Amino acid sequence: MALAKVGWKVVGITTGLAAAQVSKQVMAATWKKTHNGALPPRNPAAPGTTWTEAISWAVASSVAVAVARLLANRGAAKAWQKTTGALPPGLEEVGA
Repeated sequence: MALAKVGWKVVGITTGLAAAQVSKQVMAATWKKTHNGALPPRNPAAPGTTWTEAISWAVASSVAVAVARLLANRGAAKAWQKTTGALPPGLEEVGA
């Protein structure tokens, strides 16, 4: 069981990181298209970034990364269950 816990943590971290990276790239491309070719703020906290840009980027990128990680982790959990016949350690069915 301990080996399964470690294995699931590795799978979860790997898929989460990959999803976050892809999400950031998609968000940057989307920002560029919707802001007349302007790059997204490199550092939203910098004084040269307007509040509107900083908050817009923070909200949009946070939501995108969170949703991407959720989708990746759920997909990984489904694959884990299909492969092993059991849910990953620490996950349980709702209402079970």
